[in-house]
Amino acid sequence: MFERVTADDLASWVPALARVGGDADDAGRIDLLRTLEEIKCAAEAAQARITVDFEASQRQSQADAGLPARRQGEGIAEQVGLARRQSPHRGSRLLGLAKVLSTEMPHTFALMTAGLLSEWRASLLARETALLTLEQRRSVDAALCRDPQTLEGLSDAAIVAEAKRLAHRLDPTAAVRRARRAEAERHVSIRPAPDTMSYVTALLPVGQGVAVFAALKRAADQLRATGDDRSRGQIMADTLVTQVTGQAAAPAVPVEVRLVMTDRTLIHGDREPAVLEGYGVVPAGWARDLADTAFAQGALSLRRLYTAPHTGELIAMDSRARVAPKGLGSFIDTRDQVCRTPWCGAPIRHHDHPVPHDAGGRTTATNQQGLCERCNHAKQAPGWRARPSPGARHTIVTTTPTGHRYTSTAPPPPGAGTTPGARSRLETYALDLVLAA
Repeated sequence: MFERVTADDLASWVPALARVGGDADDAGRIDLLRTLEEIKCAAEAAQARITVDFEASQRQSQADAGLPARRQGEGIAEQVGLARRQSPHRGSRLLGLAKVLSTEMPHTFALMTAGLLSEWRASLLARETALLTLEQRRSVDAALCRDPQTLEGLSDAAIVAEAKRLAHRLDPTAAVRRARRAEAERHVSIRPAPDTMSYVTALLPVGQGVAVFAALKRAADQLRATGDDRSRGQIMADTLVTQVTGQAAAPAVPVEVRLVMTDRTLIHGDREPAVLEGYGVVPAGWARDLADTAFAQGALSLRRLYTAPHTGELIAMDSRARVAPKGLGSFIDTRDQVCRTPWCGAPIRHHDHPVPHDAGGRTTATNQQGLCERCNHAKQAPGWRARPSPGARHTIVTTTPTGHRYTSTAPPPPGAGTTPGARSRLETYALDLVLAA
């Protein structure tokens, strides 16, 4: 029997890794790289085993506490995500993968445990066999992972192709079912890109996707043939905006945004960056240009944000244009920017009371935090507790059912990084912009 390894034992190994490879020759360095990779894979397998055991224990505890069966399992994936410094969504995927590997794909899991297969590659195999029966999935698992040499040297794409080939042979209709399910998941999303750009992504059935791209390319080819000096990519992007919005150019699309900046950035040409809600930090000059555009269109509303003089904490907002509840929600959105759960970063959907209202929690800025829908629901599970804590800025300490504590501090507003003396001479403003056509 092996002696039980504790978290403290594992923690003692971390400093040793800093000493690895210092005096090795090049052949030794390659050996170390391979061994470290195997340790990573084996560690991911250990995480999967622990995750499965943790879920089973938590579900039993929730059942013993009398939680209805339909609610059992709440908050478990979120705890996994927090422990692994991942978002709740990623925590859910890791939990699902761990359960599949431990119960349905024993050979894949054995390769991980031996340090020969990474969590990522195991997830590819799990994904490609998701719609097979348990017997069929285990057949693919054995065919690809019983012999460690089967996958040796294969790329990610080749592993996916092999799994698909076997899955299609075992169940020709599975691909059709999967395609139908995938079509139901079609959607459009947006995320920030560098240099004040953004990615607008459409997940479409392949026929529609190819048709959209072909139409944009055809329009670009026609305009280029007439002497248009824009690049093909620029024309395709501009055509997409025109067709979707009905406007001739992207800046003319009616949109309401909030821009937060210091008075010096707004008025005196200072270089302190601004924050565009829903995007993040933007250059000062770009922010001034956007404000100038809105001002020229008569679509700019300016409100002062009040900050604590020594910490830069955002503590209040001029609410001349808003009634109280809506104004408080607007303030929370401006202060927190994204979901306050550590490592989440999803858009704010709910304004949560860390101290619940039915427990005497007041509806104030101090006792409010912005959360995404998933994180707000997770903290309703038994054993979760959140409380405001004094700090440099608005701080919430969340305690999970296992007693682990996670701290979330609101991001600093523009200008908060200046010295205390300079801070008192700075004012911060929120500019509500409506860029009309």
